[in-house]
Amino acid sequence: MEKFPTTPNGHKELTDELNNLKSVERPEVIAAIAEAREHGDLSENAEYHAARERQSFIEGRIKELEAVLSKAEVIDFTQFSGDVVKFGAKIEIVDEETDVEKTIQIVGQYESDAETGKISLTSPVARALIGKSVGDSVSVATPKGKTDYEILSVSYKA
Repeated sequence: MEKFPTTPNGHKELTDELNNLKSVERPEVIAAIAEAREHGDLSENAEYHAARERQSFIEGRIKELEAVLSKAEVIDFTQFSGDVVKFGAKIEIVDEETDVEKTIQIVGQYESDAETGKISLTSPVARALIGKSVGDSVSVATPKGKTDYEILSVSYKA
């Protein structure tokens, strides 16, 4: 069985989402379906069809989260140290062409969020950075073309 690495925070977020779906969202949609049924003819009842669609989405997401969490391997990256990039690292990099600096963190694929700087372990940028050290330059093939980054710092703080 393939394991998926995840940070402790990522695991907690997935678990919280699953618990919310099971204890809040599912009962709400069941109540909405029951209420819509009371309105009569189901074939022309938009509320009923919307509630059934929502129920289908919730049940699908519950199954997906249960599968992901059963295969999750929580890695406490705060136990790591040094200046070599590993899973969980927060890395400050600079685009060597534009001198734009940014901070990213390498996380599991189910917790990545580009807007907050969390990139998936399977992304091209993360794969290029893994195993590199502070001061190293890496080239990354992106949809916009090749981009060169220099690693400025590596941290393993939560």
